[in-house]
Amino acid sequence: MSAMRTSDLTIRPAVVEDEPALLALDRAVWSPVSEVTPRRTEDAVLFDERHVPEQFLIAELAGRVVGYVRQVPPTPLASNRHIRQIQGLGVLPEARGRGVGDALIEAACAAARAEGARRMTLRVLAPNTAARRLYERRGFRVDGVLPGEFLLEGCYVDDVLMGRRLDG
Repeated sequence: MSAMRTSDLTIRPAVVEDEPALLALDRAVWSPVSEVTPRRTEDAVLFDERHVPEQFLIAELAGRVVGYVRQVPPTPLASNRHIRQIQGLGVLPEARGRGVGDALIEAACAAARAEGARRMTLRVLAPNTAARRLYERRGFRVDGVLPGEFLLEGCYVDDVLMGRRLDG
C-alpha cells in the first residue's frame, strides 16, 4: 500500500525502522481498559516472527508517528482467507479527535479489500466504550459477546466481537 495523505495526516505502511516509535506509542496508549496483556517493558521488541512490519499501517501528523493499526488473517486456514482482523489499534492521546483512528481503520479496510478480503473483524473489551464508538462509526457491528472472557484487575470483562463487510 502506498501512503495516503489527508491534510497533515499521512497513513503509510510500517518499515523495520519504525519499531522504536511504535514501541513508544504502544507503551503510551496502553490501558487496562483496552489491553489483556501487560504493558511492554522498555527493552521489549515489537517485530518478531508473528508481528512483521507489513501487518502495520502508521499514522503520521507533521512527520511524527501518532498512531498505528495492525490487520492480519485471523487464522492460517485457507477456508478463512477472506477474513482480516484488526489486532491492534493505537492513537496517541494528543492526536485523538483529529480523525486519525478513522483514517487508520479505513486504510486497513482498504488494504484488506485490495488483498481480496470480504470482511474485517476485531475484538474489543466491553469497557472500552471510546473504541467501540469509533468502530461503530466506521460501520462495525457487534457479532457476539464472550461474557467474562478476561479477568482484568480483579474484574471479569466481556470480549465483544465486531465485524464489517468489505465487499459492498
